[in-house]
Amino acid sequence: MNDFDALLARVVDQARAARIPAARNIDPHVRVNRRAVTRFGCCAKQGERYVIELSERLLWAPEAACMQTLAHEVLHTCRGCRDHGERWKEYAARMNAAYGYHISRTGTCQELGVPDIKPVRYLLVCRRCGQQFRRAKASPLVLHPERYRCKCGGTLERRL
Repeated sequence: MNDFDALLARVVDQARAARIPAARNIDPHVRVNRRAVTRFGCCAKQGERYVIELSERLLWAPEAACMQTLAHEVLHTCRGCRDHGERWKEYAARMNAAYGYHISRTGTCQELGVPDIKPVRYLLVCRRCGQQFRRAKASPLVLHPERYRCKCGGTLERRL
């Protein structure tokens, strides 16, 4: 099981060594999100501090996956980097070059070496080709499948 707080401290030191202006007011305690399904990390400003949270799924992930996700979130603490704009991309490229990360706007389970276990609460199926669309949340697609078409042009039917 990973010690997220210790890994965060290492990532912040790496960012500063790479001359990336990570905020000084990052909460040193990483929160664990036990409900996160589709994201691995989050950085939020709460009061005067930045709070970083990681998905519970990363507790048993390879250390490199945790470090990369933490690095992604630490970059969001830099001035002008709340989104994934040009400055954020420049800092990500710098971290990637210096430490061998593969920081990008989004990470996949496969890239991070994390099992892709998402709860499937809704299942839609194309009536023409049979392609399945699995969803965890009641999105507009789930609520109104009649408004959407499969890539093949077929209509969708909700099965779950």
